Amino acid sequence: MVEAGVPEPPGRAGRRVFGGLRRLSYRMSLRTKLITSALALVVIALAAISIASVAVLSNYLTTQQDVTVKTVFANFSQLPSNLEANPPGFAYPTHGYQNVYVGIQLPGSQLNPVNSTGSGSLGSGPQSPTLPYVPTSQAWVNANSGKPVTLNSQSGPDSWRVIVAPMTYNGQLATLVVGYDLGNVNGVVQRLILFDLIVGGAIVLVLAAVGVGVIQANLRPLNDIEMTAGQIARGHLNHRVPEHDPRTEIGSLGQSLNTMLSQIETAFHAQEESEQAAHQSEERMRRFIADASHELRTPLTTIRGFAEYYRQRGGVRMDQDQSSRTEGGCSPSANGHAVEGIPPGDLDRIMRRLEAEAARMGLLVEDLLQLARLDQQRPLDVGPVDLLTLAADAVQDARVVEPDRPADLTVAPGTAFIVDGDEARLRQVIGNLVNNALTHTPPGTPVRVRIASGTLPGADGAPVPAAVLDVEDDGPGMTAEQAQHAFERFYRADAARNRSSGGTGLGLAIVAGLVAAHGGTVSLRTAPGEGTDFQVKLPLSPDARADAQEPPSDADSEDRGIHW
Repeated sequence: MVEAGVPEPPGRAGRRVFGGLRRLSYRMSLRTKLITSALALVVIALAAISIASVAVLSNYLTTQQDVTVKTVFANFSQLPSNLEANPPGFAYPTHGYQNVYVGIQLPGSQLNPVNSTGSGSLGSGPQSPTLPYVPTSQAWVNANSGKPVTLNSQSGPDSWRVIVAPMTYNGQLATLVVGYDLGNVNGVVQRLILFDLIVGGAIVLVLAAVGVGVIQANLRPLNDIEMTAGQIARGHLNHRVPEHDPRTEIGSLGQSLNTMLSQIETAFHAQEESEQAAHQSEERMRRFIADASHELRTPLTTIRGFAEYYRQRGGVRMDQDQSSRTEGGCSPSANGHAVEGIPPGDLDRIMRRLEAEAARMGLLVEDLLQLARLDQQRPLDVGPVDLLTLAADAVQDARVVEPDRPADLTVAPGTAFIVDGDEARLRQVIGNLVNNALTHTPPGTPVRVRIASGTLPGADGAPVPAAVLDVEDDGPGMTAEQAQHAFERFYRADAARNRSSGGTGLGLAIVAGLVAAHGGTVSLRTAPGEGTDFQVKLPLSPDARADAQEPPSDADSEDRGIHW
């Protein structure tokens, strides 16, 4: 802290000024900085030009008669006797040189012009109304002796170019003065300065107006970037900076910003999708646990109920007289009392129910284990698999299970339907689809299996030859909402979970998982009252792709297909 009355050190004061200017610069907008800087440079340039032009003109006007002045001065300084006939204190015009005056200045006095009656050996000529103001100091005369100097006039706006030298006049010290009347040189210079100020001011104003427009136009892309950043900050991630020439700085910046914004939007959407997927996964897990618990609880409840029934009836107690056992489950003992027990017929029925429930629970556990293996992405036993053989076996099994139901297989010509996959798993896929059609359609409803050629989008987007398997039925079909959830685990169109209407709801989920594991796709086309069509596409093996042809149309498949 600086004490009162103590001057602040220059360095600290300079730092304070610089700090203040820097803070002011931070508070100024870029537009203001550019305009101010441009105008400051223009003003500096105009000032430099004006100063240089004024200096050059002034020097030219004051030095252009130096040769004349030096010539006259040389003539009279070498022959000072030419001046002895003239009285001192007066300046006389010279012969042959206009505006050149010669005189002898006595110490302490100034030169006077010659009056109308005066005459001298120097001759006559134009008389100057005024003369230069020559300092009377002998020291000044000695310092500037023989050198042209510019002096003001004794009165008026004129300037003089003068050469002085000390001399002795009639035994006394005097000063020889040779001067040239330059006229109003300062007036000419001042008019030039005024002209420069007017023209320079006009130039600054015009450049300021033009500069503001140009800077506004060139900063408009930055305004667009600012607006885009504001929209992004408000959550509109799809906004982008307008495209400009990428060879310019603004265009390159905009291109980089758009790339960055695209990556941010992609990452943000990926995060949203991840969070949504995690939420859906959590919901599916909860529903999965609830459904699995419900599915497992039913057979377990049945098994426990029959076990309790067996325990409450005391098991099977054989009396010595087997023939006296009654239908109610009681037999007389040796002492005449009834012995409780389970009749053999009831016991057989209980065992059958226990076996059925255990098999059903085992099937459910197998399905759950299969889904768990799919989730863990365990490797498959991959090898060449003929889909036609698997489809024919599935159709034959359907005919054996339900002889009264029409089940047909149609194969389109053109290629061998060989895929690389796990035969057991692919057999499970076709079997689940056929069983789904048998289970969820009324008895006697036709089921059709079709195999044809098609394509799948490859990793690079190019089409890949594929085998297309369709399992169709003419059943009641599904609504759009039911079709949307058809491949979810434990989803069943029957919300009441009627056991007579279907299985556990895992069959289609297993189909979707196995098809995806083989690099294929599965889709569903259905509508209420129009049946269902499950379509599976699997990429053909490399050997079969060589023989693959363009897939025939639907009409060709109907006309030229092979039917079983």
